[in-house]
Amino acid sequence: MDDSELEMLKGDYGSLRPDIEARLDEFRAVWECGSDDSIFRELVFCLLTPQSKARSCWAAVERLHECNLLNEGSAERITAELKGVRFHHTKARRVVDARRFLPGIKSRLAAFGSSIDAREWLVKNVNGMSYKEASHFLRNIGKGRDLAILDRHILKNLLRFNVIENIVMSITPRRYLEIEENMRVFCRDIKIPMDHLDMLLWCRETGEIFK
Repeated sequence: MDDSELEMLKGDYGSLRPDIEARLDEFRAVWECGSDDSIFRELVFCLLTPQSKARSCWAAVERLHECNLLNEGSAERITAELKGVRFHHTKARRVVDARRFLPGIKSRLAAFGSSIDAREWLVKNVNGMSYKEASHFLRNIGKGRDLAILDRHILKNLLRFNVIENIVMSITPRRYLEIEENMRVFCRDIKIPMDHLDMLLWCRETGEIFK
């Protein structure tokens, strides 16, 4: 990486920062104003995203919500609505299993003293949630601004900026936390908050600021 690449990154951030901040404000509003149901929708979205396109996953969540299937539908009914979502049978079962945290998911998460503690609980208790999905979920409800969402887009850019030395197919929990700390240091060095950098890098790869 040369200095010009880093300057380009900072230039893109200057242009996109207002849109990034507006999106993150929307995420925080999910927590501040949202109900258990709205928070559960974000949980389901993050359970659906592995190896699937974010747009397709959110469209599926909206269909499930409109059909009243998120809280009551069988795994078979949910599967039928997961168009464009890979591994839909497995993910439908995970959605059904996650309902055991309703009602009360918001109060349960509010009890944790930090986003780190909340993430650990999610990884240990929600079937289908790794560090990446749990970090994604917490960020999307405004509770994980200091957590890294290490998907392929982010890892590709962390390699590009010499934050990591290589990309492996499977990241162990220990390695995930090491990369996350390296990303934190990088964020401090370039003076871009972690959640802002995540959205900036994702936008550079996909062309949009989404979820």
